Amino acid sequence: MEIIIHGTGAMGRLLKEMAEGYEGIKVTGFADELTDEAGDIIIDFSHYSRLDILLDYSKNKKIPLIVATTGYSDEILRKMEETAKEIPVLLSSNMSLGVNLLNDILERIVPVLYGNYDIEVIEKHHNKKVDSPSGTAKTLVETIERSCPEEMIEQYGREGNSKREKNEIGIHSLRGGTIVGEHSVLFCGEDEIIEIKHTAMSKKIFAMGALKAARFLVGKEAGLYTMKDIFRN
Repeated sequence: MEIIIHGTGAMGRLLKEMAEGYEGIKVTGFADELTDEAGDIIIDFSHYSRLDILLDYSKNKKIPLIVATTGYSDEILRKMEETAKEIPVLLSSNMSLGVNLLNDILERIVPVLYGNYDIEVIEKHHNKKVDSPSGTAKTLVETIERSCPEEMIEQYGREGNSKREKNEIGIHSLRGGTIVGEHSVLFCGEDEIIEIKHTAMSKKIFAMGALKAARFLVGKEAGLYTMKDIFRN
């Protein structure tokens, strides 16, 4: 499998290093802006500002695309959906197996716990992360909202003197040091708390997930895929 890595930052460098250590994988491109690279698939760990050009490149070259970058606009999301009508595109705010299983767990338990527990989402990342809340936290919140029978109110942080509303989802972002990534969902009830938590100990889990996603996506028909499709395969 020949892979093109879009994005030469920390994640891109780590992915390149790990990919080159696997038999049967060849890195044929490694750049922040692709020019004429060729390969079986593009894995994107860049910056949301580069996605517009990347989508055009992958569509024109007919190369399947994995987007692991977050912070993009609704406009770019719509462009991804349009691009996926012509090539296979896998979109994931978090490439780790554990986080995607966390989403699956939420789909199962939120309908059971809804109404008797207050829901709070807390995410922690390093001090160089730009977007808040994280793309993963947004995905967790979307999963919770889809699983609730009533419309929820997103409350980002808390200040002032107003009490918590029953149908709120509290969303909190912490930034500091070198935290790789930590996501917690708390269900706070009468005299008990249920907490589901995922902690990334290193960025290797994201690179491994990206390579697993690449093996899945090569050869697939055009369409918009997620990590959940990999686990069902």
